[in-house]
Amino acid sequence: MNHRERFVRTLTGQEVDRVPFIKVFGGTNAIVPRWEQEYPGIGQCIDELLQFEGEYRGWQIAPVNMDLSSLGPTEILEDTPLQRIQRRGDGMVERIRKDADFHHQTLEWPVSSREDWDRVKERHLRPDDPERFPADWHRYVERFQHRDYPLQLTHRGVYGFARNLMGDERLAYAFYDDPTLVHDIMNTYTDMAIAVWGKMLQQVEFDLIECWEDMSYRAGALVSPKTFREFLKPQYLKIRAFADAHHIPIILVDSDGYIEPLTDLMLESGVNALYPFEVQSGNDVGRMLATHPTLGAVGGLDKRVMAKSKAAIDQEIDRARTLIRQGRFIPGPDHFVLSDVTLDNYRYFMERLRAVIMTTKPGS
Repeated sequence: MNHRERFVRTLTGQEVDRVPFIKVFGGTNAIVPRWEQEYPGIGQCIDELLQFEGEYRGWQIAPVNMDLSSLGPTEILEDTPLQRIQRRGDGMVERIRKDADFHHQTLEWPVSSREDWDRVKERHLRPDDPERFPADWHRYVERFQHRDYPLQLTHRGVYGFARNLMGDERLAYAFYDDPTLVHDIMNTYTDMAIAVWGKMLQQVEFDLIECWEDMSYRAGALVSPKTFREFLKPQYLKIRAFADAHHIPIILVDSDGYIEPLTDLMLESGVNALYPFEVQSGNDVGRMLATHPTLGAVGGLDKRVMAKSKAAIDQEIDRARTLIRQGRFIPGPDHFVLSDVTLDNYRYFMERLRAVIMTTKPGS
C-alpha cells in the first residue's frame, strides 16, 4: 500500500495497514527561520531527515491559480526592517510583519460596494484566463500521472473567498443588508472554480478537494447555522456533486478556531473531512471522531507541547496512538510550528509520532 492509498483510505474509513506520516502544516522543508542559523543547511534536508511521507504537507497542491487572476504588479507603499505595506492589484492593502509568527494584516479590503465587486468579477475571475495555468503545466501533468501521493483541487473557500474580498465585519453585515451580493460572490467563485477544475481533470486524476475557510474563532463559528444553510450549503452541495461525478473521494475543509459546531453542518453539506482541530481553541478531535463515525480528521495534536518538555510531548504522542485507533484520523500538529520551538523538540515530537504511527493500526 503506497502513501496515496493510505491517505485516501484512512480518511474514508477503509482498512489500512497504518496511517500516513505527514507534517500537515508548512511546505517542503519548512523550518522556523532561526533553525537555519543554528543548523546551516537544515532548510534543505529536514523532510528527508524526519522521513515525512508525500510531497509538500503530505498531500500536494496543483500549481494552478484558483484565486483572483491578472492582478498586475503589487505597489510597495512602505518598506522598513520591521514591516512592508503594499497594495495588490485588486485594491487590497496589507501589512506584512517581518518579525512575527502571525505576520499578515489587511488594512483595506478589495470590495466595499457592488461596484467594487463588479470590477473584481469582470477583471479577475475569468476561468479561461490563460494566466491561471503555469507555462510548464504539461510537465506537472506528466509528473502527476505517475505519482504515489495525494493531489488536491483547491477551493479558496465559500466563506473564505468572500471574507478575503470584504473582511469579516463587512461580510457579516452584508449577509443581512445585501444578501444578493453575498450569493453572487459565493456562486460566481464556486462556478469559476468548477470550470477550472474541469480543465484540470481532463489530464490528471485528483484525490481530494480542499476548501480553505477559517470561519471560526475560539468561541465558535462566525456564521449561524441558518446563515450557513442559506449561503454556504448550496455551494458545498455543488462541490460534492462535482466530486461524485469525477470520483474524487474526499472534500476536506481547513478552518482554524473552534470548529466542532461546524461539523454537523459540513457533513450534511457533503464535506467528509476537517482539519486542523486546534486544541487551544477547545477542539477535542477524539470526541468528534467518536460522535461522527463518517468524519475524517487531520491534525488534532497540540502544537504548544513542542515548546515545553519532552514529557509533555510524550503525553501528547500517547494521545495520538489512542486517536489513530479510533480510525479515520491522520495525526499531526494542529497548526504551524511557532518560533518558540527548538529544532531539538520539534525533531523529538516528529520522531516519536512516526514511531507511534508505524506501530499502530487504525481500528485496533
